[in-house]
Parts: sequence; C-alpha cells; structure tokens
Amino acid sequence: MKYFILLLLTFLLLIGSATAQTSATNSLKLPPYKKLKLDNGMTILLMEHHEVPFISFNMRIRAGSVLDPSGKEGLADITAELLRKGTKNRSSDKIASELDGVGASLFFSAQHDFSFAQSEVLKKDLDLLLDIFTDILTNPSFPQSEVEKLQKLSISNIKEAKDDAQSAIRRYYNAYLFGNHPYARPVSGDEKSLANINREDIVKFYDNYYAPTNIILAVVGDFASAEMEKTLTNRFSGWNKKATTPIKLVEPTSVKGKKLLLIDKPDTTQTFFLIGNTGISRNNPDRVGVEIVNTLFGVRFTSLLNSELRIRTGLTYGARSSFSQNIVSGPFTISTFTQNATTEQAIDLALEILNRLHQKGITEEQLKSTKSYIKGQFAPDTLESGDQLAEVLIDLEFFGLDEKEINEFFAKIDAFTLTDAQRIIKEYFPKENLVFVLIGKSEEISNIVKKYASQIDTKKISEEGFK
Repeated sequence: MKYFILLLLTFLLLIGSATAQTSATNSLKLPPYKKLKLDNGMTILLMEHHEVPFISFNMRIRAGSVLDPSGKEGLADITAELLRKGTKNRSSDKIASELDGVGASLFFSAQHDFSFAQSEVLKKDLDLLLDIFTDILTNPSFPQSEVEKLQKLSISNIKEAKDDAQSAIRRYYNAYLFGNHPYARPVSGDEKSLANINREDIVKFYDNYYAPTNIILAVVGDFASAEMEKTLTNRFSGWNKKATTPIKLVEPTSVKGKKLLLIDKPDTTQTFFLIGNTGISRNNPDRVGVEIVNTLFGVRFTSLLNSELRIRTGLTYGARSSFSQNIVSGPFTISTFTQNATTEQAIDLALEILNRLHQKGITEEQLKSTKSYIKGQFAPDTLESGDQLAEVLIDLEFFGLDEKEINEFFAKIDAFTLTDAQRIIKEYFPKENLVFVLIGKSEEISNIVKKYASQIDTKKISEEGFK
C-alpha cells in the first residue's frame, strides 16, 4: 500500500488522512514524539494525544509476503491472521470475548513488505489490551483446527475475488509485471499455494521472523510518555532477543516494449484494464514531484484521466492512476473499466491522454491548481485521530524517514516548477514501455487488443493462480 506517506495523508487512502497540524503560516508540523529502543531490539515510538481518552497502537513486523517460500504464497498473511486465533493461555473465543467486553479492536494482516497489527482501546482498559496483545505476540499456539478453518476460508475468498474482476485484476497485474520478483506474489496467496501451507510452515515462519529486532511499535493517545515508556518496557522486555536474517530486495526490472495479458471471463459485460510499468520506491527523492504530477494526471476527480474517460465521454464511472511505493519500486498503473463494446475506445483514449501528457506537459494554471488542491486537503488547526498519527509515525520509522517528510511537505510543493514537471513526466510516466492487463470477455475483445502489444498472453479466470 502496500505504500508514499504524503499521498496517503493527502487523499485519505490506506494509512489515513492529514496527520499533522496546519499552522497559520500554511505549513505542516508533525507533533513531537519520543523514540526508544528496548534492550531486546524492539523499537517503540510514543506520541501524546490528549483530545480523547483513547490509546492507539500500530505495529509493523518485518515479515511480509516477500518472505513467503515459493509455492506457499500467502504464508505471511495466514500467520498474521492466525495470531488472534489462540495462545497458550487464551482460546480464540476468549480473546474475542475479552476484546468485545471493552470495545477494543485488534487486527493483524500482511502486506508485501511487512506484517502489521492495529489496535485501539479506551485509556481505562489499557492493561487488559496489553495483556492480550503481548500474549498474542509472544505465545501464539496456532491451533490446527484454526489453521484448517482459515485455510478453507482464504481459498474461498480467492475464488470469490475472481468472480469480481475489479478485486482480482491487481493480483494478475502484479504477477505479470513483476515476473520472478517477490512483488509478483499475491499477498493473500492463491488456490494452489494456500492448499500447500501447513501448521509447521506457520510455526516456522513465526519463529524465523516474529522477533523484537523485527518490530516497530507506535503508540499514540491519552497517556504520559514517561509512564507509558515504563509500562511498555515492563511488558515487552521479557520477549527474548533473537537473531533474524533480513531480506535484501533488489529493484524490480522494468518491462521493455509492450506486452499484454488477457484474462478471459466469459460472463462479464465489462472490460477491466490496467496499464503501466514499475514505478517508484517509498524513498525515491522525486516522490513529492511524482505525486504532484500524478494528482493532476489521475488522482483528483477533475484529473486528466477522469475528466476525459468519465466526465466528458461517459466511458466509465471512474479512471485513475497510482504509484504504489514500497521498499523498492512498486507498480505504476492507469486503471479503469468500460462496457465490452467500448473497450477499444477507452484504451485508446487512456493512451491518448498519456501521450498528451508527454507532448504538451502541463500548464502553469494546472500546476497552481494542483498545488492548491493538495494543500487544501489539510484543514487549519486540525489534529487527526490517534490511529492515523500512529500510522504516520510507524511509516516514517519503517522507511527510515523523519519528521522533515511532513514538516517540509508544503515547501517542497511550493518549490516545484514546470521544468521539474517536464522531467518527472519523462522519467516516471512510461509511454513506450507498457504492460497491459485486461479481464474481459475474450470472445468479444481478443481481436481488438492485438494492436496494443507485440506480446499477447492469455489466461482463463477459471484457472488456478494468478500467473
């Protein structure tokens, strides 16, 4: 998401919305916070936030799907989800009952680069939440019955996703774009890989990667930092330090030329398509400029893509572009859908808009409007919720960034010029090297799509897997 903090802040996407204060000087400033590292290697970030009597927790574990063994894709995600399904001290039902009893939330899942946990609780119920949280993290039992239940449910969810082309297409796209790179692996696995996972795999994955040295915990809420530091040190110091082997991801190779994958879904009346290539990493030095141009190209409602494909022509209900920013470069995509009969018209128009961006660039008026739009997402004198602030803190720490990412955001926007935009378009918005992935009724569109690429690959959506 899996993911550039400022874009996410600005447009209320995966990790929340604006998470800092907007001052009278029209700038952002991240509230102060404290960072500490326990003797066992665990990193903790603390930010006081006293507006409401809640405490929010956000944890990242360096145990994402990039660590899934070949043929067992989905292992990181299943391991994370099973943490709540029982410990040596609590059954799954007991965990659920205790959390429900105090209205607390606790959620585990995985993404490409990491697994994560999120929780929120009333200040008065902090001790109970920490009892459950530490028990789950340090004493999971992974009951065989829960493994089998989740395995069946996950396979069923994959099959359901394939009934909804919009839910499945990005998994096909990542697999086709990234090839043998770990980012090609579906985080939630597929029908084949999930069936190959057993309890021993899950225990081994937990033992290998769930360690204090692999964990960052951000806590934001109604507490005194000194007191919370003492509490968390007492709770987590008993988790023994152990050696882990971090994965070293290489940059994915961008596709040269054009290639196209058509996934046949005979019952669909619409064609869903993604067009793009590899994009940028979370730490790319041009990330602010890329997001400024991309906001104009395909993010806001009046973007170039949406204005043409939805507002002017009515070919779709929505068209957008996105850069997913991870440890290394994630995907860049242009995405939309249209009726079978207008497939060619919609793809042609999307490519025409991309070409127009390269040929004509953007105007001073468009740049000014986009800058105002981005900055206008931040209401003055507003503090966002604790869970959003916790997400921001942990994102900065995980990717090795600091508060300048927030505090200098407006200044970087103001400094961006038309000359910068021309360079960004040329460097980061591919025109000649493109990957196309379509889900549609092959009988009606297979002849149409041949003109877009010299390499045409086909697959039936009824086939297992996404490759």
